[in-house]
Amino acid sequence: MSTIYNCILAELRPSGIEAAVAAVRDGDLVVLPTDTVYGIGADAFTPAAVRAMLAAKGRGRNMPSPVLVGTARAAAALVDDMGAFGQDLIDEFWPGALTLVFRASPTLLWDLGDTKGTVALRMPLHSVTLEVLKQTGPMAVSSANRTGKPPAMTAQDAEEQLGEAVSVYLDAGPSGDNVPSTILDLTGAIPRVLREGAIPIDRLRSVASIIADESSVPSLSLPEPGAPEPGPQAEATDATAEVSEVSAEKPAMPHPLERGEPPSAGGAVS
Repeated sequence: MSTIYNCILAELRPSGIEAAVAAVRDGDLVVLPTDTVYGIGADAFTPAAVRAMLAAKGRGRNMPSPVLVGTARAAAALVDDMGAFGQDLIDEFWPGALTLVFRASPTLLWDLGDTKGTVALRMPLHSVTLEVLKQTGPMAVSSANRTGKPPAMTAQDAEEQLGEAVSVYLDAGPSGDNVPSTILDLTGAIPRVLREGAIPIDRLRSVASIIADESSVPSLSLPEPGAPEPGPQAEATDATAEVSEVSAEKPAMPHPLERGEPPSAGGAVS
């Protein structure tokens, strides 16, 4: 049976966070507020829970889930190499609306879907979800809606679409911002913007001086929480990305989004 917890009032928030953490540890699904729209999440290291999340949304392994983290240290443990700019970008823009795509650490025992060895990471700017993440560890999170349906702007919107598939809904009031995160691919020698969003490219270049923008990559549909979903091939989610070119020293198969497939979310959820 699903339960909605009031996280708007500070005195009620701890019980909701406790319930969400317990649900994630039990392998159940939860709905969380983010700084973009609401997201549906599962323990990133419980494959059955990730599969249940994808099933609840009506999507397959070809739409792998992005991962939200509660600390920069948690992110560092998930990636093979931060590259020349990864840590500086994290220091400057996290928590916030920047999704970074890295090569995933080859030692990770998880199954997010057909990621081709990459992972899209974000640290959302929302106190409720950050507190959950700090206790659960990394979570696979996607926008809290059925594929092809509008993203959930409230916990009630999410419940209408996802129903009993979710164990715990955390209600923190209406989502505040529907502008998607900026997505930056750090898997190659030169960082590439895969989607322009809340953080302008000029601000990114103040940290990483050499960045290839969207004009140098194929046009892609990369919606996320906060943008309407035209359908399965344009799912709204904030914490997702595609991976395109990779460095010659470390060749890799392209991420599904490199082929124009939608992400699974921030923020990412956006």
